[in-house]
Amino acid sequence: MMSNAIKSRLLYGTLFALVVGAAAYFWQSTDNGDLPEGIASGNGRVEAVEIDLASMIPGRVEDIMVTEGEFVTVGQALARMDTSNLQARLQEAQAYLQKATTGIDIAKNFVVQRQAELRAAQAVVSQRRAELSSAQNQLERTRELVADKVATEQRLDQDTARYQSALAAVSAGEAQMAAVQAAIRASQAQVVGADADVQAAQATIRRIKADIDEGLLKAPRDGRVQYLVVRPGEIVPGGGVILNMVDLTDVYMTFFLPTKQAGRIALGDEARIVLDVAPQFVIPAEISFVSDVAQFTPKTIETQDEREKLMFSIRARVNRDLLERYLKLVKTGLPGMAYVRTDAATDWPEMFQVQLPQ
Repeated sequence: MMSNAIKSRLLYGTLFALVVGAAAYFWQSTDNGDLPEGIASGNGRVEAVEIDLASMIPGRVEDIMVTEGEFVTVGQALARMDTSNLQARLQEAQAYLQKATTGIDIAKNFVVQRQAELRAAQAVVSQRRAELSSAQNQLERTRELVADKVATEQRLDQDTARYQSALAAVSAGEAQMAAVQAAIRASQAQVVGADADVQAAQATIRRIKADIDEGLLKAPRDGRVQYLVVRPGEIVPGGGVILNMVDLTDVYMTFFLPTKQAGRIALGDEARIVLDVAPQFVIPAEISFVSDVAQFTPKTIETQDEREKLMFSIRARVNRDLLERYLKLVKTGLPGMAYVRTDAATDWPEMFQVQLPQ
C-alpha cells in the first residue's frame, strides 16, 4: 500500500505535468519560434463544413445505402424512407383527379344541353309572340265590328279570351327561357367548379410526388459520411437527422493569434498550412475569417500588457478548386500549423513555398 505522502507527491507531479503540457501547447500556438519577422503561426486542426442530412417527411427509415467514412458524390442516393403510405395517398389523389376530369365533361355536356333547351325556348317564345300579335289584331278588328253592329258580343268575348291566352303563353315562354338561362349559368359554374377540382387534384398529386421524391435522400455535394444517426427500421419525425457528412470542398483550419498579430491580419490575406502527418507539403490557403472579439482572455484586462494577451480566432480556408483536385485525399481532424504574414511586404521564405502532392 502507498503512503499518503507518496500519493500526494504523485498527485502534485501529475498536476505539474498537466500545467507544463498546457503551457507548452499555449507557447506552441502563439510563439513564432525561429520564424522570420512578419510571419505568425498557430496550431489548428483541419475542419470542414458539416451537413446534417435530414428527412423532410416523418416515417420509418427503410434503407441506408452508405457506411460511415464512405466518400459520396453529389446526387448519390444515401438513404430511403418508407413511402408506402404516400404511394397509397397518390393513388387516391389520382382517382380523385380522374373523377374530377369526368366531372368537367359532364358539366360541359350539361351546358350544351341547356343551350339547346334555350334555343328551343326562344323559338317557342317567338311563336307565342306571333300568336299574341295575331290575337291582338283580331281583337281590335272585332271591337270595330261590334262598334259597327256587324259582330256580336259573343265573338268579342271569344277573341278577347284568345288574346289573353296568347298573352299568358308568351309570359310562360319567357319564364321558361329565363329558367333555361339560369340553368346554363349553373352548368357553367359547375364547369368552373369541376375545373377547380381538377387543379386541386393535380396540385395534391404534385405535392405527394414531391414528398415521395424527398423520401430518397441524396448527397447535396461531394463529401464523406461522418456518422449515421439512425438505422433502418427506426422512425424519425419530419426534419429528423439521418446522417452527418462533411463537405470536403469547404475545408479550413482555425487557429489563434494574440492581439498585436491578429490586428494585422485582413480577410483575403495569403496563408500556408502544414500538416503534422505530411510536413513536406505546404498547402496554400486564404484568410476567410478574423474574429471581432477575443475567444479567450486573462482574468483582467485593465492594462496594456493584459490586452495584448487577448487571443483572436483566425480561419484559413483552402481554395475549393485545389480541394477538388485532391478530394479523396482530404481528411478532417488532422493537426497542423497555419502560417500567415503580418506584414504584406514580407516574402514567403523557401520553407513556405507551395508544395503539393503529385
